[in-house]
Amino acid sequence: MAAINFSHCLSLLSILSLSFLRFALSDSGLIGVNYGRVANDLPSPSQVVQLLNSTGLNRVKLYDTDASVLTALSGSGISVTVALPNEKLSSAAADQSFTDSWVQSNIVPYYPKTLIEAIAVGNEVFVDPKNTTPFLVPAMNNVYNSLIKYNINSSIKISSPIALSALQTSYPSSSGSFKSELIEPVIKPMLSFLRQTGSYLMVNAYPFFAYEANTDTISLDYALFRDNKGVTDANNGLVYKSLFDAQIDAVFAALNALNYNDIKMVVSETGWPSKGDENESGSGQANAASYNGNLVRRVLTGGGTPLRPNESLNVYLFALFNENQKSGPTSERNYGLFYPNEQKVYDIPLTREALESGQSTVPVNGSKSQVPTPSNDGDVTVSAVGQTWCVANEEVGEKKLQAALDYACGEGGADCRPIQQGATCYHPNTLAAHASYAFNSYYQKKARGSGTCNFGGAAYVVTQTPKYGDCKFPTGY
Repeated sequence: MAAINFSHCLSLLSILSLSFLRFALSDSGLIGVNYGRVANDLPSPSQVVQLLNSTGLNRVKLYDTDASVLTALSGSGISVTVALPNEKLSSAAADQSFTDSWVQSNIVPYYPKTLIEAIAVGNEVFVDPKNTTPFLVPAMNNVYNSLIKYNINSSIKISSPIALSALQTSYPSSSGSFKSELIEPVIKPMLSFLRQTGSYLMVNAYPFFAYEANTDTISLDYALFRDNKGVTDANNGLVYKSLFDAQIDAVFAALNALNYNDIKMVVSETGWPSKGDENESGSGQANAASYNGNLVRRVLTGGGTPLRPNESLNVYLFALFNENQKSGPTSERNYGLFYPNEQKVYDIPLTREALESGQSTVPVNGSKSQVPTPSNDGDVTVSAVGQTWCVANEEVGEKKLQAALDYACGEGGADCRPIQQGATCYHPNTLAAHASYAFNSYYQKKARGSGTCNFGGAAYVVTQTPKYGDCKFPTGY
């Protein structure tokens, strides 16, 4: 980055303001949460709705059509994705009257007061040990025809979450392809159905699994959206700074290979466990907070993947609660954002408003005295002294970052002299380093007040001293 041209900055002042910068987030994606209930200690559905409203989460995905849950969600303003379970796929595929009855009993009584926006027909059907794959597309068609019968087909989408194991090749991302044995029998018919009905593909993506199985070749920083050198796709030169983006683009590449590049995608599940067994590398509270917190920031600040940069992402985090009756390794019971007593497992922003205001208060293991916050490399650290700094969020892209830097050094009144050419903090000569210095100067001058480290999502608070070369970041003026 060249030295800041202050005459250029001043020319922008008439059009720049924090309100403009916040408006720049308008192309952001959406964050929802999976509400699983494989537990015997969860709060009542009505309490869950209150919790969702208190956190600002307004999209939830269910794994069934439980009447008490759908009733509690009625009138809440929360958009809901419901599910037809795998065990009903064969019946749904065989008999239109079955899906007519299912829709009449499980959708019609609640819609539209309960804002049902989608039906997930099955879940990860291709890996279902009961071999329900042949029933999937016929079941989707029958459910859709039942929606037509009740004149709600234009309002409710139909899809089916697939696991990344549906891919035959995923590395490099540009080589992404579906398993050959699935393409003609089910993938193409399903994608044709999605195209014809204007729906989207649901994908469950878990960088945790890929990292856990390949710790010798995959960097933890790369898996957690932390600062890293990136991975270059040798086929097209695209650079990936996160495993998540690489996984999503592998699916996009697989769609492109079949000429379904017009199909949109929703990430129907992704998450990171806050606790795991000794052999579950990478599990833990700090890493879970880092993954989910950085993912939310990445989604809410807009932009797509390297392969589809202009297509924002909609993501459902897994999961709302830790679920104590799930089988399998310890991690399976510890993906929740909340404990069953509704206390946060760790604190991350879940909405655009929380992201902008720099909110960060959390009970850690039941205590409210420690605050996990993303550090400048995206990691999560527990601050014991309360000192904080403000740094740049590179995920917003250079255009938004430059606009925020111009504001900070101009109308914002930050002390940007140290980042001029030849000054003490000119090196490293990068946009992120210069913006971080300017944002922190503004933040400290404003006495670290709430909301003074956001710049429309271009900045966030950290609890470790930023490290950019030998530059010293002030903690007060």
